[in-house]
Amino acid sequence: MPTTCRSFSTIMVPARYNNNKEFLTSSSSSSQLYNVPPPGIDADASTLKEASDRESPPSSFYELQINSARAAELAIRDGYRLIEVEFPPLPAQVLEMDDVSAYDVAEANLKLAIDFAKSFAAKTNTESSSTVVDSTTASTDSELDSNYSSNNNAKIVKLPRKVAIMLPDESEYKIAIENLGNTANPYPGVTVSALRRSDPRDERFFKPEQVFMSLMGNKSGGIIQPIDGVDMYVCIVASAQELPDIEELYDLLGDDKIICFYNLKLDVLRGDLGAPAFPPREFQDRFLSKVKPVYYLRTRQYSRSTAQPPFMVNYQGCLFRSYPGQFQTLLDTGTGKYRRVKGNDVRPALGEFKEELTDALRDEGIIQKEGNVLNFLRTGYKTTTWWEEERDDASDSWKT
Repeated sequence: MPTTCRSFSTIMVPARYNNNKEFLTSSSSSSQLYNVPPPGIDADASTLKEASDRESPPSSFYELQINSARAAELAIRDGYRLIEVEFPPLPAQVLEMDDVSAYDVAEANLKLAIDFAKSFAAKTNTESSSTVVDSTTASTDSELDSNYSSNNNAKIVKLPRKVAIMLPDESEYKIAIENLGNTANPYPGVTVSALRRSDPRDERFFKPEQVFMSLMGNKSGGIIQPIDGVDMYVCIVASAQELPDIEELYDLLGDDKIICFYNLKLDVLRGDLGAPAFPPREFQDRFLSKVKPVYYLRTRQYSRSTAQPPFMVNYQGCLFRSYPGQFQTLLDTGTGKYRRVKGNDVRPALGEFKEELTDALRDEGIIQKEGNVLNFLRTGYKTTTWWEEERDDASDSWKT
């Protein structure tokens, strides 16, 4: 039986909405069908887009794995080479425990990444290629999304069959191999490796030059090399200082190879850019802005004081996206359901996401309207971080 993913409100499939845009699963007298499975990946563009725009968060890790692999495949069919899959790797109550360590989170991400990789490695030869829109010839991301699976700018894109799960260095690699029972091949077509792999003739246990280059965000000096025969690299548990290693790998790959940023919390890592001993902010413009979020689920909790009882309102929601759908702002109703507040074609900044949730509560009378001055004191003059702002040299892939 799949483990229940209790960090998300339970809702099974896209369904209809009431006047408050709340997900509903009950039947009606209408002849229209509800609670049907999502369309196949070969469905027409409008059907895929409409279903993805209304897709609900998963109710279990099993459903999450199916949906995230499906969203990734749709993006790969569109020709994207840099993709992001982001979601909480453990249930919320587990992540909040004091005895949960970074190694527990890393082990969970490794197991999830292996299951993700299996979705591609298990495909048959007839499923491993498709005629798709070429993202390199489409003029904009919006044009690419609107022409999804059309014959314009079409080419044959081979879906990945051999997948490598990449740890940052050999230390993390050895821990992962130990957790996997001393095997680097947990499934046919899936291998576990490290970005920084030293010469096999170098038998030193501690390699200070690798540590120094990693901490300073410098290039590896030729240590990073592609793996023969691998079609997709799934990078896990990397820090901000190790992100340039992924860029170096990307520069060495052919146009048909894929890199997936798997639960790296890029939003957090971007905030470290520009700090001493970290990559410069220009790294966001040059590389990270090209990463396409294909499956994104980020939960947030907030509190707000009120002048009337109960004087303190605790609320939470999530920003959810399943490619090629919209970025959905969803409010947790506290009843095992999410209420869809808004859908955005462009990913809202974190401050905008909070305001959308707050406006929904204000419209319902849960939070009272306040004057402009008090509202300004609550939000400040700026609701975006530096990397969420418009930047001349950055791609818009990270937010579309």
